[in-house]
Amino acid sequence: MAVTQLPVFRDYETLPHLLVDTRIREITSRIIDVPTTRAHKLSNTEIQHQSYVHVSVLFENGIVGHGEAATLGGPRWSEESVEAIHSNIRAYLGPALINLPGCRVEVTNLVMAKTAKRNFAAKSAVNAAILDALGKTLDVHVATLLGGAVRTRFPAIWALASGDAGQEAEEAKAKIAQGQFNRFKIKLGFADPKTDLARLARLRRELPADTLLIADINQGWSEADCRRLLPALEDLAIALVEQPIDAEAIETLARVADRTRIPIMLDEAVFTATEAHRAVTLGAGQVLSLKLCKHGSAQELMRIAGIAAAGGLELYGGCLLESSLGAAAHLASFAALPRLEWGCEHFGPLILTEDTTTQSLVYDDYHVLLPDGPGLGVAPDPDRIARFERSL
Repeated sequence: MAVTQLPVFRDYETLPHLLVDTRIREITSRIIDVPTTRAHKLSNTEIQHQSYVHVSVLFENGIVGHGEAATLGGPRWSEESVEAIHSNIRAYLGPALINLPGCRVEVTNLVMAKTAKRNFAAKSAVNAAILDALGKTLDVHVATLLGGAVRTRFPAIWALASGDAGQEAEEAKAKIAQGQFNRFKIKLGFADPKTDLARLARLRRELPADTLLIADINQGWSEADCRRLLPALEDLAIALVEQPIDAEAIETLARVADRTRIPIMLDEAVFTATEAHRAVTLGAGQVLSLKLCKHGSAQELMRIAGIAAAGGLELYGGCLLESSLGAAAHLASFAALPRLEWGCEHFGPLILTEDTTTQSLVYDDYHVLLPDGPGLGVAPDPDRIARFERSL
């Protein structure tokens, strides 16, 4: 009986060439500013356009990988602004990686960690570009490099953040009718509590009864506010409350989480593995929002997800209004996670007046789909990148 011979990866022959072929020759970055279709409000800022740092990594073999860093309204959501991200990549992170083999991804992560403290958004963009170039070199999707895709479709969540209850209700109804989104996150904390509760109540009345609603307070409340207001959110059947109080007040957040029937989602409170371990130990929430811009690399995101899952937390794929490029990097990471109970946001491409890639992410039957193809599966549109690039 003939035995079928399976292809064998000949490590000793291939790896030396890979070390040479993936040597990092150049890292470049640029700031781009893309208008949004409507105002997007948080508790501490409002944006009319979204700014990104677009990163390119050139390998010795001539293959170029691309990544993206996003933040909201300057150094308000975190300490990083696009100006700081761009400068630190050019002055510190980029030069430190030149001539290193991109196939040794964890080595590049360790070098970046030694070169600059925190700067997680900057590091994540460089990491994504390296993974994109490596996937293209090996002709595999980045999810394969991270362990293989467990899922290629993700239940998708749309954010309502204009502050106008009537407009938000119509926006949500349109998304449901189009088959794009039927789960919604409502940004609170930028208005007085009475107004915020009235917005939520109107949305609950006007949307189908089974519509999942999430309240994102972006650290806008105090513990006293939570004691007064969370019972009203329970009455409105809010499914999840995201980061209601100051991210640094982790012990206080644990008290809040213990007093409400609504699961509390940690976001700004958890950037690092140490912070994830502390949050789990204190019982500061029941769900963790994962974002590359918080964790610094796809590899660290997956490690932090493991800590959270081991501590009993459910996982949620967060976003910062990334274009299809930044969203594709997130989806590659989320695809390889064993668990992702809450699906993900990554509606960013649809809130931009124009996407930054040649083909945008696909939304189908209330899901966002993992792009096909090697690397991240998407390619930047050079004309749009040039048009939106900020002159420095």
